[in-house]
Amino acid sequence: MTTTTFSVDGMTCGHCVRSVTEELSALPGVEDVQVELVAGGASPVTVVSAAPLADAAVQAAVVEAGYAVTPRRSLL
Repeated sequence: MTTTTFSVDGMTCGHCVRSVTEELSALPGVEDVQVELVAGGASPVTVVSAAPLADAAVQAAVVEAGYAVTPRRSLL
């Protein structure tokens, strides 16, 4: 099991959450998707999968739903 959390910009309602959840759930190996909606901000999305997911696959699924993955910030 692998758990990955990332942020998604642009979600404002339950419909947004459903769209992102459906697209991510369609990825091979995804077992669970949890979204904490932050209307007007970056919403944390946690994905549980059988194996690590490729960043490009996650980003493509989020874009397909109509939103954008927030770039990770460097701590350096």
